[in-house]
Amino acid sequence: MNERLHSVLAQRGVSPESLAEACEVDPKTVSRWLGGRVPHPRHRFHVAQHLRVEETFLWPTPPPSASQTSAGSGVELVGTYQNRASVPRDTWLSLLKGAQKQIGVLVFSGTFFAQSNPHVAKMLAERAADGVQVRLCFGESNGQAAAIRSREEGIGDTLGAKIRASLTYYRSLLSEAGCEVRLHDTTLYTSMFRYDDNLLVNPHVWGQPASANPLLHLKRVDATGWFDNYAQSFEAVWATARPWTPDQEGTSPHGQD
Repeated sequence: MNERLHSVLAQRGVSPESLAEACEVDPKTVSRWLGGRVPHPRHRFHVAQHLRVEETFLWPTPPPSASQTSAGSGVELVGTYQNRASVPRDTWLSLLKGAQKQIGVLVFSGTFFAQSNPHVAKMLAERAADGVQVRLCFGESNGQAAAIRSREEGIGDTLGAKIRASLTYYRSLLSEAGCEVRLHDTTLYTSMFRYDDNLLVNPHVWGQPASANPLLHLKRVDATGWFDNYAQSFEAVWATARPWTPDQEGTSPHGQD
């Protein structure tokens, strides 16, 4: 049984019959793939392309060589999403609940992170109480980087207001041991959401909101892969960010934008 292929088909809402049509094969052939048979290389490529997932995720190769791993051959890539909005809510929740060591978020506003889960602050506080390090890094609402990004998206000065609104959800975390909230004023090429050795990477496309951009789900393999490259950039931004001090800078009175 190829459980990964079953899972991706269900996640994408693709039936075996439609996959067979896209790959120009008999539906019985897809049934055999689901049963565990490995397709010919050309079919593996078409399936992975149609489902927007790494081929090696659906059909893992024998233990990869060190050169393959270091070259970023895809062994770290668990899955891909056409846009951040298509990531199932259960995925966000399960990763947050399952974190044992650290949770790290790097965004400009990250409004969806709280508005799709009104209890996110409580959940983060509970993870911190269990010994998980929680670090949230938002954009400076009055910073240059947020102003530039807002203009590029054609939304005037809306991003600053969204940041201030989003921050109101996390005020209670400032008094929780193990939780930190900081503000950055850097060019944000990628939003990141780290849960231990799982990292959701949301690259930014110029002029588009982050929710409309692709998202990659990475799983750490070693210190030479994609995961650590992104993780190091998180650390670099975090090191230059300043602690959020709401009592000194004013915030939106409620969590809506």
